[in-house]
Amino acid sequence: MEDKIRNYAQEIGAELKEKNGLWELSKLVAERKAFLSKKKLTYTAKFRINSDEKKVVLSEYLAEKGSGLSSGGGDFGSDMSPGFGFKTTSYKTGTSGISGSIQEQSDLFGKQYTYDFKYEAVRQKIETLALEAGFAFEYKVLPVGL
Repeated sequence: MEDKIRNYAQEIGAELKEKNGLWELSKLVAERKAFLSKKKLTYTAKFRINSDEKKVVLSEYLAEKGSGLSSGGGDFGSDMSPGFGFKTTSYKTGTSGISGSIQEQSDLFGKQYTYDFKYEAVRQKIETLALEAGFAFEYKVLPVGL
């Protein structure tokens, strides 16, 4: 099953890592560049393959990271605030996982990303591979205890 997941990650251009039995599949789904700033939106699925219990447990989320010069309202009484900013934000999914296109999810970020990545396809593929290998599949909202 691990080889099939590796092949799938390679097919979709995702990075796949494993550490102490916890697998992480991540893919950059959108990127915005502006004057001296950059923002990236990354999809990540974390899962554990428990061979003893014959079970795969998966959790997924979106994370936005950005860096560069920032401007906006500050305590200076104007719309300009000096300095260099760095912000990292993560948004976890609901009980049914992330679904829909990147446009639907990017509304949560208040930005318009032009990309159409189907999150449910990743979850469904890992579930299918687990079931084909005779494993049970469980989706968890939070990665705690994977």
